[in-house]
Amino acid sequence: MEKIEPCKVARQCGGCAFAGVEYKKQLSEKEKRVKALLSPLCEVRPIVGAESPCYYRNKVHWAYGFNGKSTFAGRYEEGSHRIIENDTCLLEDLECQKIHKEIKRLLASFKIPTYDERTKRGLLRRVLIRKGMATGEIMVVLVLTSPVLPGKKAFIKKLLEKFPSIKTVLININTRTDSMILGGKTINEFGRGFIWDSLLGVRFKISPSSFFQINHDQTEKLYSLAIEAADLKKGETILDAYCGIGTIGLCAAKSCEGVKLTGVEMNRAAVSDAKENAKANGMEKARFIAADATKFMVEAAERGEKYDVVFLDPPRSGTTPDCIRACRILSPSRIVYVSCDPETLSRDLKLFQKQGYTPRYAIPLDMLPLTEHIENCVLLEREDK
Repeated sequence: MEKIEPCKVARQCGGCAFAGVEYKKQLSEKEKRVKALLSPLCEVRPIVGAESPCYYRNKVHWAYGFNGKSTFAGRYEEGSHRIIENDTCLLEDLECQKIHKEIKRLLASFKIPTYDERTKRGLLRRVLIRKGMATGEIMVVLVLTSPVLPGKKAFIKKLLEKFPSIKTVLININTRTDSMILGGKTINEFGRGFIWDSLLGVRFKISPSSFFQINHDQTEKLYSLAIEAADLKKGETILDAYCGIGTIGLCAAKSCEGVKLTGVEMNRAAVSDAKENAKANGMEKARFIAADATKFMVEAAERGEKYDVVFLDPPRSGTTPDCIRACRILSPSRIVYVSCDPETLSRDLKLFQKQGYTPRYAIPLDMLPLTEHIENCVLLEREDK
């Protein structure tokens, strides 16, 4: 296992808690933390590490500033709105970093003013780049305070000449005063306005605001673990709660012929993308619904709907007691819980036990090496199955 050299701004940035720590030791520390929280509840299997702990982020973002004399770019200091100037990162895809350096060069060449936080003047606020790691397709989003970019056509042409892997360029208008990356209006300047990536052989459309796991290789491992835990059989029914753009559910449905998939998600834009993803993969029979997952499960049980397997992939805050009770009402034989926070996971597993679901095992996975983040996949089974 390789030792990771610390970044020169690691202490200020706060993004790489384990920079400079041997990767084997990073994994050991994370596994130890998960075992402390989950071992009293179920078997904790060995942590699944990454083949390479560096340069994995397929979504990268630089904030821009102006100090009255010169332009600077970097990442926000942890817990603040202060930009830590830096051109390199141990986490971010190397091709994306090269594209950003070229954008910085072009900004100077075209004399494009960057945003001054103090005066609220300037044009370019941020650069967002997304990469389809399986397809090689790249999206560039220039976040501006105005839709008018001087020399726009020439600027984009020069960028594309140097990086033909860029398949779409967009301008996003953000006049907010907070730290939100994207504003409400996006203009497609080149290409389709989105890129394609794939997971486990399933294609996914990625828009500027789409939620898509940022470590492609580890995501494929995670979803493979979730599908293995589900142990799907032909004719069974799947409910993918918190389904987002349909990633887990569609990968699971592809893995077993004849299963029936329903996905539920509050975000209507994500549901629209999920439907397009299903169509792009020849899975038109998959059903995606814009609704609150808990409410949907309660109403589905009242309608007499049955699901053999429920996939849960909630946000960091975990799921809710109401959702856990709704799972019991719906009564699937297996629940596969994917969690990005072992503490809220521990809390939720105890609540599931009270509702008659026993956690059989948990598998921690290092989704974001060098950071403190830990993903987990847990299989729960109904006690009276």
